[in-house]
Amino acid sequence: MEIPYRSEVPKEQTWDLTRIFKTEADWEAAFKAVKQEVKALPALEDGFTESAAVLYDRLTQIFAVDRRLSKIYVYASMASDVDTSNQKKLALNSRAQSLAAEYQAAVAFIQPAVLALGKEGLDAFFKEEPRLENYRHYLEQIVKQEEHVLPAEEEKLVSAAGDALSASANTFNVLTNSDLQFPYIEDEDGEAVELTEANYDILIQSQNREVREDAFDALYAVYGQFASTFASTLAGNVKAHNFDAQTHHYQDALAAALSENNIPVDVYNQLLTSVHKHLDLLHRYVNLREEILDLKGDLQMWDMYVPITGKPSLSYTFAEAKAQAREALQVLGEDYVKHVDYLFNNRCIDHVANMHKQSGAYSGGAYDTDAYELLNWQGDLDSLYTLVHETGHSVHSMYTRENQPYVYGDYPIFVAEIASTTNENLLTNYFLDRVTDPKTRAFLLNYYLSSFKGTVYRQTQFAEFEKFIHESDQAGEALTADYLCGFYDRLNQQYYGPAISLGSDIDLEWARIPHFYYNFYVYQYATGFAAATALANKITYGSQEDKEKYLDFLKSGSSDYPINIMQKAGVDMTKSDYLEDAFKVFAERLDEFTDLIKKL
Repeated sequence: MEIPYRSEVPKEQTWDLTRIFKTEADWEAAFKAVKQEVKALPALEDGFTESAAVLYDRLTQIFAVDRRLSKIYVYASMASDVDTSNQKKLALNSRAQSLAAEYQAAVAFIQPAVLALGKEGLDAFFKEEPRLENYRHYLEQIVKQEEHVLPAEEEKLVSAAGDALSASANTFNVLTNSDLQFPYIEDEDGEAVELTEANYDILIQSQNREVREDAFDALYAVYGQFASTFASTLAGNVKAHNFDAQTHHYQDALAAALSENNIPVDVYNQLLTSVHKHLDLLHRYVNLREEILDLKGDLQMWDMYVPITGKPSLSYTFAEAKAQAREALQVLGEDYVKHVDYLFNNRCIDHVANMHKQSGAYSGGAYDTDAYELLNWQGDLDSLYTLVHETGHSVHSMYTRENQPYVYGDYPIFVAEIASTTNENLLTNYFLDRVTDPKTRAFLLNYYLSSFKGTVYRQTQFAEFEKFIHESDQAGEALTADYLCGFYDRLNQQYYGPAISLGSDIDLEWARIPHFYYNFYVYQYATGFAAATALANKITYGSQEDKEKYLDFLKSGSSDYPINIMQKAGVDMTKSDYLEDAFKVFAERLDEFTDLIKKL
């Protein structure tokens, strides 16, 4: 099917950004007004904390500017994303980004001013000015970081080193996105195609084993040529994280990264421990793949992504998918479905894949706008799951904005992925409670098992590698290519078990993973999916109270720390119970899948 240009997409299949700004002239007027407001903000520094009333008034003024700026920013960003070839929209986006940077610089005085006030001064202010209670959590988050904030001049010096400290990550991005040249290989049809990171994910799923092997070998041959360079960029990035943590008096880089959202380090370590405890389940799944593919003693890493249940007959028009999603999410109650209906019926979703559109999918918007979703519809099961996933984010945003003041009207990634993947798990529960056809059921079970493998096991493997390289650097170990390959090879053996042959270049995989530059980010995918599995089962098979607790979680925004919010939702992520519950579901579905496959 030919991909249309943006101008060829029917209006009713696009999102309606005129509800944010009716015309571009309105955006320009808002931009000019907010630019003037941003210029005036540094004047608020003088006397910022001279009284509780002044602090309240000035914070309110600052957040009002931030609120207006967020509308300007999301409009420009979303208008550009649907057609990245449109230079006019790109210019709007660039200007919005510059204005956002100006705003951040203009309000940089807030943290040092609040820290100078201290906890005792802040407590006195709360008693003096009841309205300040609205900002309590926001202000207490700042004061909590007191021991990790340097004197103003030292903070300026560290901040000035930011570009130098991020140079390694920037070099990695340039290398992988621009400089690496991959060879041509033959696809399933015998056509020569230039290998890219994007089409590698398709080629590695080919039913033709030779194509899979060629794609794998060609990709890693290129990374192998630059192994020492990638070791250098990764080492530089790790050193930057460790430098920042040490400078700000944290025990290590992991503690520094998790402190922003007050996540105990035990949550991270507990994930690694629990996954290790249940690696036998992953080994069983890998063994089953070896058996189904008839590759006894010869299962290779390039065989790990080829579909093992064939191609299903599951396909959906966008209208059919919306109906299916709505049906599956009814378990969350009438009010949740009312929010879904608004999204589905009011041009909040831009679903058609058009030329020059941002790839992938996301949920976006601002506090004073609708929630919007960008999709690239392919009409398959993946597309349906993506719709349900992004709708999870969107309804989370809607509930948060309806129930929280602007200062808490967003939420951190730690809880964001829980809301979206809970919806995915609800869809899986819905299907498995209804589908009886053995072939379709096997496909759906494997879809879940594969998602669990990729999200819980694989992301935890990444998290373990990330922890290891930071600890190694901190201990004075040189992060050479050989050293990194050696540990990565041991991890692969440990995670995938004896069924897989590891005499290939998979020990170089660390060189191409961008998440290793994100500073302890990936573990949240694993904790999020595990928590979502537990929550979805409570919602589907539990009590009305379980559903109400979940909706209260969606309404919480960032009004409390993520761990506290999740405890109120019924999942204590400081304990391993939620992980055990998730592995129990994985084991049950693996058992059923194993039995079904034998009968097909």
